[in-house]
Amino acid sequence: MPVSADFADWLRGRDDEELRALVTARPELVTPVPAHIAGLASRATTPSAVGRAIDRLDRFALAVLETLVLLPPPVHQRELRTLMRRAAGGARGAFEEALNGTLRRLRELALVYGPETAPAPAPGVREALDPPAGLGPPAVVVFRDYAPERLGEIAHDVGAGPGERVPDLLGVPGVVERLVEEVSPQARAALDELAWGPATGRLANARRPARTATAQSPIEELLARGLLGATGDETVTLPREVALYLRGGRFHRDLLPGAPALRGPERTAGLAERTAAGQAFAFIRVVEDLCERWSVEPPGVLRTGGLAVRDLKRAALSLDLPEWSAALVVEVAFAAGLIVAAGGVDGEWLPSALYDAWRIKPGEERWAALAGSWLTMDRVPGLAGERDDRDRLMNALTPELRRGAAHEVRAATLAVLASSAHDVAPDAASVRERLAWEQPRRRGPYRDRLIDFTLREAEQLGVTGLGVLSAHGRALADGDSGAATKLLAPLLPQPVDHVLLQADLTAVAPGPLTGDLRRWLALAADVESTGGATVYRFGEGSVRRALDAGHGAEELLAVLARHSATPVPQPLTYLISDVARRHGRIRVGSAGAYIRCDDPSVLDQVMADRRALPLRLRRLAPTVIASRSARAALVDGLRAMGYAPVAESLDGDVIVSRPDARRAEGQPARAATVVNGLDRDVVAAAVRAIRAGDAAHQARRPAVESPEGEVPRSPATATINTLQQAIRQGGRVWIGYLDNQGHATSRILEPARMEGGYLTAYDETRAAVHRFALHRITGVSDVTDSSDTG
Repeated sequence: MPVSADFADWLRGRDDEELRALVTARPELVTPVPAHIAGLASRATTPSAVGRAIDRLDRFALAVLETLVLLPPPVHQRELRTLMRRAAGGARGAFEEALNGTLRRLRELALVYGPETAPAPAPGVREALDPPAGLGPPAVVVFRDYAPERLGEIAHDVGAGPGERVPDLLGVPGVVERLVEEVSPQARAALDELAWGPATGRLANARRPARTATAQSPIEELLARGLLGATGDETVTLPREVALYLRGGRFHRDLLPGAPALRGPERTAGLAERTAAGQAFAFIRVVEDLCERWSVEPPGVLRTGGLAVRDLKRAALSLDLPEWSAALVVEVAFAAGLIVAAGGVDGEWLPSALYDAWRIKPGEERWAALAGSWLTMDRVPGLAGERDDRDRLMNALTPELRRGAAHEVRAATLAVLASSAHDVAPDAASVRERLAWEQPRRRGPYRDRLIDFTLREAEQLGVTGLGVLSAHGRALADGDSGAATKLLAPLLPQPVDHVLLQADLTAVAPGPLTGDLRRWLALAADVESTGGATVYRFGEGSVRRALDAGHGAEELLAVLARHSATPVPQPLTYLISDVARRHGRIRVGSAGAYIRCDDPSVLDQVMADRRALPLRLRRLAPTVIASRSARAALVDGLRAMGYAPVAESLDGDVIVSRPDARRAEGQPARAATVVNGLDRDVVAAAVRAIRAGDAAHQARRPAVESPEGEVPRSPATATINTLQQAIRQGGRVWIGYLDNQGHATSRILEPARMEGGYLTAYDETRAAVHRFALHRITGVSDVTDSSDTG
């Protein structure tokens, strides 16, 4: 549809500040930057751009726009105010303020234009809102496919005069009222159900002719009287004229000028902040735990690129989390680039090199990286483990968890929480109700689920505490990660670098440990319990694990002495010394595999042990035994028999096991993130470019002036010759062009080539390259620059 010249002129008359507000609110209009105001107007009125702008409107603003579309132009602001006042409640002052603010907002979005006293919907709005306010189409549209004989039967049954048509009859005052009063109570109930939308219903054999005398159901009764129309084989529609009568002439009902209030319990602000900080700290630690565990025992990558259900269950069990929370940890770590798929489709999920840089940062910066990735990622962890529309399982880390609306719903939900009082924790129902009012065209069950996921995940991440948006969470939602880290830092517990060693071979951590000490204890001891103080237990297996990693007994005891607030207990010293004494006396290498020991008596014990039979051992020398088993299986078998062997290389050197050293190679491929909005400098530059381009565009004018509203017209041969000359000389032309609806439009083009019945040219009016059918060009005229004519 052509862009009206008055809309482009109205945009041109807006000052730079108003244009910057338009571009800021609708950034898609300058991607890329249009060449001039006419190009901006054309882009702003395309169906996709108009629909996207309308999707941003709240329920009251949408109702105002629908009212402007439904009223016959011109619409005076006084008439608009009267109709909206009938649909809305609340105090008169609040209503006036809301209406005036809404009209300013609609003008800012370029959805409404024209004089202040007579606002009009912008081009494209009427088509984007069809049908508006839940109303069906007018009667002339509902009955357009009816045969004349059928329309005549309906007109006769309702008592129409000679020559009166049913669509026209429904527009006559009093006729609809009379017809509605004549129907049965059951038929009236059916009308009331359709009155406020949706205006369509389903009925088998809807096109079957029905007469008032033979109607067998309430719907057939309504069809016979023209109060419903059959618009399909199984679809009936309520004409707009009938719906407006049933609504009492109103377009909307129960309309709130302002957003509904948020409901929820009150919380102590300080407690909520501390709770959020505790959750943030716990989330940092659980992400670190996941990466450390996967560096030792990485799960495999599914052929679909995701994480197997059993691996997610194993992660949840090891992290002591429910499965949905474990899926959140995995997805956020992936979005932050801390874990990646290494080795292709049949590879493993491993920590990336970025993880090593992340884990040495202060806690508040680590949290900001995680929470920022969660806020902007396009993935929905809450869907992990569910099935899609084709009944296929959706695993964590698979592409199927991507949802385009995820980041937008998270941002909108946090904005709602930010609008509540600082000591109120809004419940999920009131948050959903508020977002349904703020974005009525985007509401639905799926969106409600995304809202619930966001509230649950925000609490788990420490963005909220006890349901209240924290100060650092508020700063994060505003896009200020620096402020978020400053607000969170004082609330995080300070890591401690010591433990309390006890005689029962346990170590108690009185608080969160530093990263290095925590990782060292995870290697040398096993976690026995967590909570306010983590308890680690030393055992033969854990000490041997540290020895396998290359630590010596003296080194272990020195580390413990350095980081213990109490003396190293004697039982722990004996345990480490005893395990170290036996560690490595037996060496296992590759033959198949062999066992080597400097003490023949030890090998005598091995050969005599019945448990060694599955290892298929053979004595080659007093200090050497050969085996058909693999080296790893032989080491595990000997350890199960109570020995402490170590593996050695072909050169006889001890193979040191460092299970925490595995990392994925290359740069991590982070999950897709979305950044909303444009920088103010970018917006200002775009507006300056549009103004400059428009000034140059306005300086050009057709060489031959034409009456107002007309487009160039010329014979076909002259049109082709002029276009060919413009292609050769690289000039511009002014053409008239008929669009798909037969509307004549005016375009300024830079022709590039002409072939196959089409002209390819740069359209300055649309700021894009298009193909034009030659048979639709009405004529052509040269374009000159006003500077050339003085």
